[in-house]
This record gives sequence, C-alpha cells and structure tokens, in this order.
Amino acid sequence: MKVKITLLLSLLCLSMMVLAEDRNAYIDHRNEIRIGWGDQLFESLIWHNPTSITRTMPAEATYQYKEHYRHNQHVWLEYQRRFKYWFSLGAMVDVSEVGWDVVTRNGQGTELARDKKNYFYNLVIMPTIRFTYFHHPNVNIYSGLGFGMDINGGTEVDGKGHHTAVGAAVNFTLVGISANYNRWFWAFDLGGMYALKNANAIYMASSRIMNVSIGARF
Repeated sequence: MKVKITLLLSLLCLSMMVLAEDRNAYIDHRNEIRIGWGDQLFESLIWHNPTSITRTMPAEATYQYKEHYRHNQHVWLEYQRRFKYWFSLGAMVDVSEVGWDVVTRNGQGTELARDKKNYFYNLVIMPTIRFTYFHHPNVNIYSGLGFGMDINGGTEVDGKGHHTAVGAAVNFTLVGISANYNRWFWAFDLGGMYALKNANAIYMASSRIMNVSIGARF
C-alpha cells in the first residue's frame, strides 16, 4: 500500500514539474502574431439577391435592383503579448467587404444597364484581451474580448451625404482552441463581432461567428 501511495505521489509531482516546465517554456515566447479568416453570416442574411423581379409592368417603366452580392468575408491580423501563461493583451485589425451590382431593368424584366462598382467595407481596429484557462504543450483553450472602433465606408452615402461613418465595435471569443507545433499554431474560434453607430446604423451583428487562423509565437 505504501509503495502504491509513494508511486502515486511521485507521478503527481512529476506531472506538476512537467506542467510547470511547459508553462515556463510557453512564457519564453511571449509574443504572438496570427492572421485569420471569419465568416459574414450576418451580412449574407441582410444583403442578398432580390427574390423576384418585376415582369408585368409597361416596358417603358424602369426599376433598379441590387443583385449579385459578393461577401468577401473577414480577414484579420492580431498581435498578443503574454504576461502570464493565462493572460495576454494585444490589438487586432479586421477588414470585411460586401460588393454588388446595381441593375436597371424595364417593366418586363429586361436588363438595360449594370453597374458593378458598388460596395461597402468595415475596418475594425481594437485592443484585445485573452484568458487561457486550459494549457497543454500541444493544445490551448481560451476566451477573449475586444472593444474599439469601426470605420464604415464605400459607395453609398448616409442621410447627411457622408460616405464614411465611425462607430463602436466589440468582438468576443466565447471559446477558442489552438493546436501548437513548436512555435507555430493554428486556431479555431467561436464568438461574434458587433459594430454600430446608433440604433439606426447597425453595421454588424453576430458577424464573424467562426474564425480560423494560423500564427507564430516568438
């Protein structure tokens, strides 16, 4: 019985030493940079092709439609500085875009003209914070939060004739998991990004729910 207890205590101490060593080694690479891609679920639900086209009005009548929406998804770059194995601070830049055609049709649905140079973009800049609550040499699980500003611009104008507007932006990572190989890693995050100027100018809501990224620590 004493032998079993001694063996169990020895294994426990060894595992704690290995974990401490891994955590200390992780701290040796305090800097992290990664580039990622995220979805545009919100944008694809709000801005999409018309469900019907008028075909029963006089041929001389004209109508304009927004068609052929192009959702270019989120591309983002993030830097993190780790102060503890469980806590880090950083900053992120995220850009996303939606483009479309403005098509002029007559009352019979015949296309008369098409303008393809229509788009809007969101440029988000924010500081970020991350909490790593499960650490392993090969796998980390974490959550995070960011708050900053969104610059919305493009070919459209608001009620005051402005092409560009600035609003608040927030991004949260509900849960993220990274798989590590030496100093390189890949990650998958679940969360959401929100950006708005006021209740009547919502640029994003539950956008960038899923993210994939690759990065390096140094």
